[in-house]
Amino acid sequence: MFTHLKNIDTAFKHIKLFSYFLIAACTVISCFALYKSYQAANLASNHVYILANGKALEAFAADRKDNIPVEAKDHIKMFHHYFFTLDPDEKVIDANIGKALYLADESAKNQYNDLKEKSYYNNLISGNISQQVTVDSIQLDIDQYPYHFKCFATQKLIRSTSTANRSLVTQGYLRNVARSDNNPHGFLILHWETLANRDTTIQQ
Repeated sequence: MFTHLKNIDTAFKHIKLFSYFLIAACTVISCFALYKSYQAANLASNHVYILANGKALEAFAADRKDNIPVEAKDHIKMFHHYFFTLDPDEKVIDANIGKALYLADESAKNQYNDLKEKSYYNNLISGNISQQVTVDSIQLDIDQYPYHFKCFATQKLIRSTSTANRSLVTQGYLRNVARSDNNPHGFLILHWETLANRDTTIQQ
C-alpha cells in the first residue's frame, strides 16, 4: 500500500514538473510570437504601396531631412516653371503665376507686379510670344537654415519669326512651411531676386 502511494506521489511530481515545463514553453512561444508580430507591424508601417498605371509600386518611409535636397530642388524648379512658362493667353498667365505665388513670399509677388506695371505680360499677349524655361542647375546650401539657393536656367522666348534664348540666374532662401495641395513640398521661397537675365542667342 505504501509502495502504491509512493508511486502516485512520484507520478504527481512528474506531472507537476511537466506542467511547469509546458507553461514555461507556452510563455516563451507567446512572447516570441508577440515580438515577431510587433516587428512585422513596424516593418509594414514603413512600406507604402502606390498604384500607378495599374502597377503597385513600393514607397519607403524616410525622415524629411533625408529628402531635403531632392524636395527643395524640385520646389525651386517648379516655382521657376510656373513663373516663367507663359503663353499669349491671359488665363494661362494668371493660372501659372497663381501657382508660382503659392511657393514664394512677397518678393515673387513684387517682381510679378513690376513686370505687370511694365506691360510685360500684355506685350507677350499682343506679340503672340510664348515663354519657356529650363532649369539647368541649382546650387543649394542645406548647412544653414533658411537654405540658400542659386538657380541657373535658360529662358526661351518663342516668336513667330524668331526664338531668343536668355540666360537666367536667380537666388533666394527656403524655409519650411506646412504641406498643402498648393505647396506639396512644404517650402517657401524667401527674398527671391533675379541676378541676371540677358540674351545669349537668337534663332531666325
